[in-house]
Amino acid sequence: MAERTYDIVLFGATGFTGRLTAQYLARHAPAGCRWALAGRNRAKLAAVRDELAGIDPGLADLPLLEADVTDPASLAAVASGSRVVVSTVGPYLRYGEPLVAACAQAGTDYLDLTGEPEFVDLMYARYHRRAVASGARLIHCCGFDSVPHDLGALFTVGLLPEDVPIAVEGVVRAGGRPSAGTVHSAVTALSRARDASAAARSRRQLEQRPADRKARAVRTGPRRGKNLWLLPLPTIDPQVVARSARALPRYGPDFHYSHYAGVRSLPVAVASVLGIATLAGLVQLPPARRALLNRFAPGTGPSAEQRAAGWFKVRFTGTGGGHRVVTEVAGGEPGYDETAKMLAESALCVAFDDLPATAGQLTPAVAMGQPLIDRLTRAGIAFRVLEQS
Repeated sequence: MAERTYDIVLFGATGFTGRLTAQYLARHAPAGCRWALAGRNRAKLAAVRDELAGIDPGLADLPLLEADVTDPASLAAVASGSRVVVSTVGPYLRYGEPLVAACAQAGTDYLDLTGEPEFVDLMYARYHRRAVASGARLIHCCGFDSVPHDLGALFTVGLLPEDVPIAVEGVVRAGGRPSAGTVHSAVTALSRARDASAAARSRRQLEQRPADRKARAVRTGPRRGKNLWLLPLPTIDPQVVARSARALPRYGPDFHYSHYAGVRSLPVAVASVLGIATLAGLVQLPPARRALLNRFAPGTGPSAEQRAAGWFKVRFTGTGGGHRVVTEVAGGEPGYDETAKMLAESALCVAFDDLPATAGQLTPAVAMGQPLIDRLTRAGIAFRVLEQS
């Protein structure tokens, strides 16, 4: 790996979130970091590089690598020439597999932003064993799905006693607009419920779970919390947290996690539930699905001023061994700015930090854990203890 040409290659840098990730790396990659941009259109890559040179003139000669998901040889060249490959090209179910395959084959660490359960399960079934053999780390969900939730649960568990049953509840509140990529991924997932179930079954047949410990994501209905209405979130985040708990004994002998959106107003809560149910029905109809996706063109997003008004807070309540702790992970606009920060810091963490020796498909908490919490804290994402008893 040390003999490879690049430390980090960013694939998909011409997209909206990819461009923000490139800008973050331009400002925060350490001196001596050997990185490059990759994509199918060299002219568009060159335009991004020109923008980066405005941040750091030393990036005027940043390497550009032409690669396309329809050209396996080009992806193999990217994977074999880099220690870490980062992908922002979604929906991943449509575009992601060839790059995962190339990295698993080449023993190259791979990170992405996916929140698509079917994609993650299929990649486990098809490439986990190959990645274990080659030494590659395949780390999905390195953006708002699911870094704050996965690392927030890890942070919370670390404040509770060891070797006791632990329950953690996460409640998400946020202000901002979802990214076009997130909308496309969510619509794709909702329209493929049967396929997603089949992929999950395939994974369960292959996945080895600990025999002496239990860890699960708990599904419940909407309910009234202390100050908020709690609506179960049909996202990948609870699955990611439960997988981290199965892999790490620190979560205790019996761990369960529940995940909600927090809403203050009952009418808004009711409208949200009805809206999700209506959306799930509409996206089963191809014309309605196409019309919805056409309203969110990939590569577009809100202005810097609009993003500056965004925010997120994820509050965790953990109990175990007679103790209770309330923590919070909080930051700025989640769909774009903070997602780009999380992905870029994850890539820098994998490339340069002293991490456990792991391989195969991993969660952010298992692959990076406390070193990534430390990085994100320094980058302005808060991990706070609010109550402890």
